[in-house]
Amino acid sequence: MTVQHLVDRMRSGPPDVEVSEYVSRARRAQREFDAYSQSEVDRVVTAVGWAIYEPTRARALAELAVRSTGMGIVSDKFDKNRRKTLGTLSDLHGVVSVGEIHRDDAAGIVEYAKPMGVVAAICPSTNAAAAPANISMHILKGRNAVVLSPSPRALSTCRELVGYVRAELGAIGAPADLVQVLDPVTKARSDELIVAADFAVVTGSEANVRAAYRSGTPVSGVGKGNPQIIVCADADIVAAVEKIVKSKTFDNGISCSSESVLHIQESVYGAVTVALSDAGGQLLEGSEVERLRDLMWLDGKLNRDVVGKTAHQLLSAARIEPRPGVGFIMVELSDCDELDPFSGEKMAPILAMHSYGGLDEVLGRIGNILDYQGAGHSCGIHTVSTEAAERVAATVRVARVIVNQPHVVGNSGAFDNGLACTLSVGGGTWAGNSTCDNIDYRHFINRTKLVRTIPAIVPDEEILFSRYLRSAAQVVSGGEFAPIREVQRHGR
Repeated sequence: MTVQHLVDRMRSGPPDVEVSEYVSRARRAQREFDAYSQSEVDRVVTAVGWAIYEPTRARALAELAVRSTGMGIVSDKFDKNRRKTLGTLSDLHGVVSVGEIHRDDAAGIVEYAKPMGVVAAICPSTNAAAAPANISMHILKGRNAVVLSPSPRALSTCRELVGYVRAELGAIGAPADLVQVLDPVTKARSDELIVAADFAVVTGSEANVRAAYRSGTPVSGVGKGNPQIIVCADADIVAAVEKIVKSKTFDNGISCSSESVLHIQESVYGAVTVALSDAGGQLLEGSEVERLRDLMWLDGKLNRDVVGKTAHQLLSAARIEPRPGVGFIMVELSDCDELDPFSGEKMAPILAMHSYGGLDEVLGRIGNILDYQGAGHSCGIHTVSTEAAERVAATVRVARVIVNQPHVVGNSGAFDNGLACTLSVGGGTWAGNSTCDNIDYRHFINRTKLVRTIPAIVPDEEILFSRYLRSAAQVVSGGEFAPIREVQRHGR
């Protein structure tokens, strides 16, 4: 029987299946998977990758995602379905995640990888196929099972994807229930799934992340996006604009890693603005800004109906005449507009723009904007100055600073940078998250350390205390350090 014939037979359970049954089936599958060798695990991960990478399926999933969610561009989703899968499989290729994963003979420690068990994965509608496929590969690399809980608008796409995945698993003799989709999906059922699972990863709204952290289940969550991008006077303007436009217009700016606010140095502000306009940007004037703002935000919240729409659709809906060939919208903000909604996440092909004089000024403004929205996530800089880039990284409260790259590609791992390829990026405690990392397979394994004795390393009291005691003008009782009789390494 061909994989295509298996697709219809290997779907997840009937709509009336209780959440507990999904978890029970996942546990049975995971117990079998736990005994797999590294090569067998890697075959399972590759099967999941092929389920979405195969061109016909990648295209069908992209078309279904746009049709069902009303967001994004088919060709871009097709590209993301394949590019992110290829990058993830490349990251995971040859990586040891079964048995011994690290040995440090000098420290007397050997480390072993163990599965977490059943992982609940809450996935957004913005990447209806790519996100669940990507996170499933990382989860399975650690010999776990996954139950996916997509956004309701993305359910049909995720259901189709999981059908492909389960067919591939069945074709290689692996348990199909290693990957399931919660169907139907509701907020209550998703919350129940998180509580029942051994671990959860939540990619989506800030409210969903915070609710998951209150569940009592260990959780990795991701931060709210609002990338701030600095364009310095010394930047290659042509290259910078090309990268910014390519990134901002990708999938209609729907990604949380899409450039949100440009901070352009005063001396090149005019040149950059002209270059952006020539590349398809439409700069709004006067009351046009108000009309677009009224469309984008309702009662202070982003209007979900505008997310992932084209610039032409947004302008028309806001009663603004679109210029021919418009690809994105530009909104200029003044120095006092740091709390304007346009300074926050837009999830649409809209760039807010500020000018700045020096680096101190722009770093202060970025800090204020991130206090408003997006702290922890990421920012970018276009410059030839290593010093400027490193100062941004040392100062701004974000987990990633992307240098001279299209932000939407580089931030979540690219072929030409060293970040892990993923669609879930943590924002640390700045964003209320448990990690600053790009979330990958390492976040889905438990580790056991085998600890042997080594020659004792006796702490030297003089080295540890003498400088402090001299600087504090203090003395110890009796004028001498008390002897340490029984010492183990870092003994307690």
